[in-house]
Amino acid sequence: MPDVSSSASQSELTTVFATVQLHFQQVIVPLWLGPGWNPQLALPYEAVNADHQPLPPQRYRAMACARQLYLFSSLIDNPAIPEAKNRAALLFRSLQQHFHDAEHGGWFYSIDPQGKPLDRRKDLYTHAFIIFACAHYWAKVREPLVESVLNAALHVVAERFGDGAGLYEASLDQDWSSLGSGPLQNPLMHLAEAFLATVSVREDAATQAALLALTTAMQLRFIDPAHGVMLEKPLGAVDNWFEPGHQFEWFFLLASSPLLQGSPLHVSLTRAFAYTEQQGVDLLTGAVKAMLEVDGSVRDATQRIWAQAEYLRALALRPDSEAALARQLNALQQRFLHPTGWNECLDADGKISRSDMPSTTPYHLATCYSGLIECFNR
Repeated sequence: MPDVSSSASQSELTTVFATVQLHFQQVIVPLWLGPGWNPQLALPYEAVNADHQPLPPQRYRAMACARQLYLFSSLIDNPAIPEAKNRAALLFRSLQQHFHDAEHGGWFYSIDPQGKPLDRRKDLYTHAFIIFACAHYWAKVREPLVESVLNAALHVVAERFGDGAGLYEASLDQDWSSLGSGPLQNPLMHLAEAFLATVSVREDAATQAALLALTTAMQLRFIDPAHGVMLEKPLGAVDNWFEPGHQFEWFFLLASSPLLQGSPLHVSLTRAFAYTEQQGVDLLTGAVKAMLEVDGSVRDATQRIWAQAEYLRALALRPDSEAALARQLNALQQRFLHPTGWNECLDADGKISRSDMPSTTPYHLATCYSGLIECFNR
């Protein structure tokens, strides 16, 4: 296993980053323009295998469609990907055609391989990504229909999922009746991300107010008072835990937003950063562990590429982080990226435990690289 603990100069860091970006443009993105694309449904397959063959489809999720809509929206101005604008348009159309619930409003969770509704539940995680993707897509194309869908998604989240106290139900039935899910950290984080995307592209007082109420409620309901970490379930829930990848993801969202910088939640995640690193990151290999108990002991040592990406972009907002950035960028390149794609998961010993490549992962790499570019350009 390579030792990636040595520091590097800024020029070396820039060189490695350029190589990683080129890999993204020349290897990862083409997977979803070619073998990962189902032209009959105009949707990405859920995953391709190591030989770039689609896994036999069991379902197609609206969330995966929305993540790919974000991916290609982010590439619309990139001359290396001339197909991006057309692909984004197809994905936006498919989101409406395949997943919108004309009877009850909102969007279905999934459809079957023939394009018929499969899981008809209404999922906050899915709706958050629809908001996120439409905000980015609208910023690029400024089409009224796109903003209309963005507004509809914001409205349905507020009216159907909201609890009136800043938080939101994780899942509801097709007709919006309760499933007793309560609020959960991960969909709420992505809702915060979606709200941030919306207020970054237009004046939107209602969404800004919802964002501030959400982060206030997260501080009250999800932050462990002992260590300041963000728990996966509300305080007091049975069998709770925290995930280093989510700590770093929250930190980036808060620290990169002028609106949220200095908020109590930002203060908590900043305080928890060193503890999360100490308990959840192997500083020799750069490995980010998947899940920790509330006391910091390891619950799941699996290493997932998305958590690596989130730690990397979070480091870019930390002071005096050049050596750590170099370590983590090298770890991503050497341990997770390969000439024909990426390793989705490694086990506790660094061996590949999942070799298929999901259509949802490029979103994490795209947001990571975008965050790094912004930080490097400051």
